[in-house]
Amino acid sequence: MSGSNKSVAFYDPTKTYDDNFDNGPFEVLDDEKKPVNSGEPKFSFLGRKIYSPFGIPAGPLLNSKYVRYAFEHGFDVVCYKTQRNVKFDCNQFPNVLYLDVDGDLTLEKASIPQVGLDSTSKDSKHLSITNSFGNPSRGPEFWSKDLADAQASCGQGQLLIMSVVGTIQDGFSEEDYWNDFAETAKLAVDAGATAVELNLSCPNVATEGVLCYTHGAVVEIIKRTRAKIGDVPIIAKFGYFSEGQQELLERIVSDVTPYLQAISVINTISAPVVDENGEQALPGPNRLKSGVCGASIKWAGLDMVKRLDDFRKKSDLSYEIIGVGGVMSVDDFNEYRDAGADVVQSATGAMWNPNLAAEIKATL
Repeated sequence: MSGSNKSVAFYDPTKTYDDNFDNGPFEVLDDEKKPVNSGEPKFSFLGRKIYSPFGIPAGPLLNSKYVRYAFEHGFDVVCYKTQRNVKFDCNQFPNVLYLDVDGDLTLEKASIPQVGLDSTSKDSKHLSITNSFGNPSRGPEFWSKDLADAQASCGQGQLLIMSVVGTIQDGFSEEDYWNDFAETAKLAVDAGATAVELNLSCPNVATEGVLCYTHGAVVEIIKRTRAKIGDVPIIAKFGYFSEGQQELLERIVSDVTPYLQAISVINTISAPVVDENGEQALPGPNRLKSGVCGASIKWAGLDMVKRLDDFRKKSDLSYEIIGVGGVMSVDDFNEYRDAGADVVQSATGAMWNPNLAAEIKATL
């Protein structure tokens, strides 16, 4: 994967997932480029004081080495990559391709094939990618201890969120699947997690679907997780709800608000990705469609933040909002904050610009 974009610190798409996991982060910034947190934190989230309402969502931070790197470089609210209750293999390499999207990836555009490329001429503020990993996990035998190490790197004014997902296993009923989310969240809390994100939005695991659009499943998963983990804050990660799904969104949010503290939106926009010959670009079964992230989905993240902010005001609800999607610059961060996001996170933007947190902090 070449082009104008150099290898990146949080995930190098030219290398396999295991290579990234075992040997990354690959780029280490100069010490003088690291922002230094000083004084008292002046922002707050989930009842905790934080130095900046900015960080990295579940995805690029594969383990404690990546979490520590993110904290050291000024990303103050970060998510440990989504983990499972069982070992789960990564999808076949490659897992990331560039997309040459013209403007916004609207839902209409996302319904037709997008061309996946090995390189791009776009600069880091305007690029889009597709990613398809399948939420791999080395299992709690690994991540329970590693999460404790990651938590130990969390300094004053910083927050580590643990992202978890349930796994359908042989013989599982629907309720078993819901319970697996709660059990995995409990493992995370037992390992030291001080906040848990339930990933209900991943679009690239064909056997599990996108749960956030199923009212009953979302409510049951969140209720069961609350019963398992006591008063530890819960964040629900949702995908994009179309305007036609607004009533569903409001019904879900109304019913889960008593059990959670925050909602994170969005994950990605799913689209079919093909090569220049029109064939499936990512090898393996059930991988024609994959999640698109980067500059072209900012419209969707902003739209969801605005709608969730309007709804909490209209309904006098108290959940907080994490805005994610297409945050590639300081201006993007400010747009999300103006739209109502209590915290903003960036995956693709941070991957291609590890200085992004420092740039944002310089403006706060």
